[in-house]
Amino acid sequence: MTRTLTITSAQLNPVMGDIAGNCALIRAARAEGAKAGADIVLTTELGVLGYPPEDLVLKPSAVAACRAAVEALALETSDNGPALLVAAPWVDEGELYNAVLLLDGGQIFARRYKHELPNYAVFDEKRVFSPGPVPEPVKFRGVMLGLPICEDIWLPTVPRALAAAGAEMLLCINGSPFRRGINDFRHEAFSTWNTDLKLPLVFVNQVGGQDELVFDGGGFSCDSAGKIVQRVLSYTSSIDTLRWQHGKQGWEAEEVLLSSPIEGLEAVWRALCLGLGDYVNKNGFPGVVLGLSGGVDSALAAAIAVDALGPERVWCVMMPSQYTSQQSLDDARACAQLLGVRYDTIAIEAAVQTYGNMLGPLFEGREADTTEENLQSRVRAVTLMALSNKFGQMLLTTGNKSEMAVGYATLYGDMSGGYNALKDIYKTEVFALCEWRNQHFPQGLLGPHGIVVPRSVIDKPPSAELKPDQTDQDSLPPYVDLDAILHALIEEEADAASIVARGFAPEIVRRVEHLLYLAEYKRRQAPPGVKISRRNFGRDRRYPITNRFRDSIPVRGR
Repeated sequence: MTRTLTITSAQLNPVMGDIAGNCALIRAARAEGAKAGADIVLTTELGVLGYPPEDLVLKPSAVAACRAAVEALALETSDNGPALLVAAPWVDEGELYNAVLLLDGGQIFARRYKHELPNYAVFDEKRVFSPGPVPEPVKFRGVMLGLPICEDIWLPTVPRALAAAGAEMLLCINGSPFRRGINDFRHEAFSTWNTDLKLPLVFVNQVGGQDELVFDGGGFSCDSAGKIVQRVLSYTSSIDTLRWQHGKQGWEAEEVLLSSPIEGLEAVWRALCLGLGDYVNKNGFPGVVLGLSGGVDSALAAAIAVDALGPERVWCVMMPSQYTSQQSLDDARACAQLLGVRYDTIAIEAAVQTYGNMLGPLFEGREADTTEENLQSRVRAVTLMALSNKFGQMLLTTGNKSEMAVGYATLYGDMSGGYNALKDIYKTEVFALCEWRNQHFPQGLLGPHGIVVPRSVIDKPPSAELKPDQTDQDSLPPYVDLDAILHALIEEEADAASIVARGFAPEIVRRVEHLLYLAEYKRRQAPPGVKISRRNFGRDRRYPITNRFRDSIPVRGR
C-alpha cells in the first residue's frame, strides 16, 4: 500500500513574549495547511514564546502561560484538521526543557525534549534548560517520525539514535540564526550523518529579527538520497506545503519546490534590513532618526533604514560645524534626495562655542586635543536625542565594526542611539555594500530603485571632520589592511606574531591589537546591532575590560 504524508512548513516570525500573537500566527499557518490538505503543520523552535528567550524562561508565569497556550492549541486539533508540531518551554517533574509537542486529535499526542543544548557563541541554553534524553521516534498516522530540535541535528548522536530506533523521516524545528555562509554550514553539518543514514529531513527555521540576532528562515527538505527537494524563500514569512510518498526508494517528494538561494552581499543586505526593521517594529517605534554627515557610513545606514522601513519613516539630520566641508553638505542633501527621506539641517556651532566658553576657564593653558573634537560629536548626540525624545523616532547610530574595534567612536557621542545596523560591518564591507546596493534592487524591500549612495560619498576619503583637513587615515592604516588585521584578531583569534607573518608590519599589528583591547569599555556601552558575522561584539566575544595581556611579537632577525 502506498503511504503518503503531506507536510506544511510554517516559517514564522514570532515576537518575543507575545504568546497570544504567536499562537495567532500558528493558527493561521494551520488554516493554510488545512487548505493545502496537510497532515501536519510544522512551526519553529520555542515559537509559542519566541527564540531565544534567554532568562525569560526562568520566569514561572511565562512558562505556565506557554503551557496553557499549547493546551488550548491542542484542543483545537479535535476538528479532524492537520496535526500541529509546536515548541515551548516545558516543565516536567521539576525540570525545565526546550520541548517540541505534537498536537493531534484534541490532545498533546507526543512531546520530546531537546537533547543537545548549545552553549557557544550566542547560545547559552545549558544555563536555563535541562538536556532531554536521546529522543525516540513517534508513530504518527502510520509513519515513524523523528522530532529533533535544532542543535540535535548539528551533531550525529540524535539522528543516528532515531534511525536505529526505526525513524523513517526527521521533522526538525529550528531557531538557527543567520551568519555569512550559513547555508553551506548547515548542509555540510547535516551531510556528515545523512550520507550514511539516508533519512529524509524537513528543516523548518524561524525568520525575523530578535534584538541582535537575525533568523533567515531558509527552510528546506531533503529526500533519502540527500537531494534538496524543497527550499523555502529566505528572509520572509512563508508557508509551504510538500506531499511525500513512500515507494521503492523510500520517502520521495511528489514535486520539487525550490526558491532561489540568497547568498553573498544580498544575504547580508537582507539580514541588515530584516534585523533593523524588526527591532524598530517589534518595539513600537514610529521610525528612525539619524545624523546624515555626508560620509559613507551614515549614507549606508540611511539606505538600509529606507529599505527596511520605507522613506516616510526615516528622518535624516545634517548637523554642520565649522569644520564641515561644502562637499559634505552637498553629499548629505544629495543622499537624502535619492532616498526620498525628510531632511533637516541644524547647525551646532553655537552650542559648541557655548561649551567652549563654559569650559574655557578650566581648560586655560592647555592645547586643544580630542576633547574639543569629542564635544562636537556629543553636541550632535544631544541634538538627535532631543529629536528622538520629542517626536518618538528611535535614534539610529551609524558606526561600523572597524571603528568600534579600535575605539574610533565617541562614547556618548556618535555611539549614542537605540540600535546600530552597521555594528558588525567592517569599513571595507561598508563600501562593498554601497556599491552592491547602487547596482541592485532587492525585491520586496521598501526603498527606491537605482543609486541610493552618491558616487562622491563613496569616492572621497573618510573623515570625521572634527578638525581641519582631517581624514581617518591620518591615524589609522589603510582600511584594507586594518580590516584584515582586525578580522584575524577577532574572527580567527589569531596571535599577533602569526598576523605579522602574513606580511603586516609588527608595529602596526601591535598598535591595532592594543587599540582593540583598549576600546572594550566603549563596546560594553554600545547599542545593540545586527549580527552577521561568526563573531560579533557582544555575546559572541566577551573580553575583560581590565586586561593587560598582549601577544608577544618576536623581533625580526633574532
